[in-house]
Parts: sequence; C-alpha cells; structure tokens
Amino acid sequence: MTLPQIIVDLMKLLFDLAVPAAICALVLAGIALRRESGINFVSGGTFSKWVLWSVVFLTLPQIVSWLAAQGIVLPPQGGNISSAWVNGIEDSVNNFVTDVLVARMVPVLAAFFVLKSALDAAQGRTPLGSIVTAVFLLATSSTVQLMQTWNSGTTFAMTDMLGSIWNFLAGTILPEAAGLAIVGAILNYARNRPFMPLVGSGLAFLSVSALWRLVQVMEA
Repeated sequence: MTLPQIIVDLMKLLFDLAVPAAICALVLAGIALRRESGINFVSGGTFSKWVLWSVVFLTLPQIVSWLAAQGIVLPPQGGNISSAWVNGIEDSVNNFVTDVLVARMVPVLAAFFVLKSALDAAQGRTPLGSIVTAVFLLATSSTVQLMQTWNSGTTFAMTDMLGSIWNFLAGTILPEAAGLAIVGAILNYARNRPFMPLVGSGLAFLSVSALWRLVQVMEA
C-alpha cells in the first residue's frame, strides 16, 4: 500500500525535527531540575523523564530500525521533503529553536535562575540549586552535541546512549562535584560550621562507580 505523499512528508518532518525536539526536552529538563531542588532529582520525576525523551529523540532512527527488525513494516525514512508547505514548517521550527530558544530565551532564563540564587542566599538558603540549573540550561546545546557523539548507530543506540550518560556522570561530573564538596567542607571548617556531611558527600561521589560494581557482583 502506497502512502499519500503528504503523509510521507510529515513522517520525514518528524525525523528531521528530532534534534530540535531533544534540545527542547533538555530545556524542560533543566526547569524541572530546579523544581526538584536543583542539586538532586526525584526518581522517576519530571527531570529524568525529559532527559529520557531527549535520548529517545536523538536515537529515533535507531529505535525505528529496531522495530523494523522485529518485523514491523515501516515506510522508508530517507529522501527529501517534497512539499514546500511541510518544508517551510521544518525551517520555521529549526529557526525558532536555534535563533529564539537557544540564542535568546535560554540565556535569559538562566539569568533569572542566577537572580534566584542571589535571592535564595539572601534568605539564608543555599544558592547552589539555582546556580546548577543555570549552568545546565546554558550548556543545553553543547549537551545535545555531546549526546549525539554517543549515538552508536546500532539498534540498541538508546540504551547505549543511556550507558554513556551514566559513564560521563560517574567519571567526569561526580569527581568534580567531589572536589567542590571538599572545598565547601574546608570553608565550613574555617567558619566553625558542620563540615563532615560535605566530606562524606565527596567520598560518596568518588565511590559511586565502586558501589555500582559492588552491587553488580553481589547480584551475580
């Protein structure tokens, strides 16, 4: 059965807009991160769901390939959009995400979170949550580019990308967080404030990979 050309063009449009959709999902993930405290996240919460959606969007062709390998008949993905109207929609969405959302809205939103961090500090609360959220938002475009390099191109690209995110978190982000925790502990010690929780957090950040391997060994 031959599909109408407009349906084929719309399906190609959905695939072409996968990367802009992933960027939008990460922006929403950043906003959700601050709602969930900024320095922590809720298991199964909004932040993790938007991150998962960004992974799904970036590996959409590979997910479709996996479905095809299971015997599900799908129309071809290649080719260009023939409809000028659909092509105009694609250009408009790409321009909005690049020129409006990433270039203008995200920096302003991050600036408001920096202001929020100052207000939090003025009320005696930690400003770290808002600062982390601002950094996350400003790095949205770079994060998507990094995630694209983790696309293995196989039918299991989605799980491979999730594994790469975990490796990057455990091997790069957490050691830096441990260093910041130790710096915070030193500052608290100099001001005669509790510092052992920060020391414990730093050690825990450095031990996450080892704890995960321990869990795997115990499960085996």
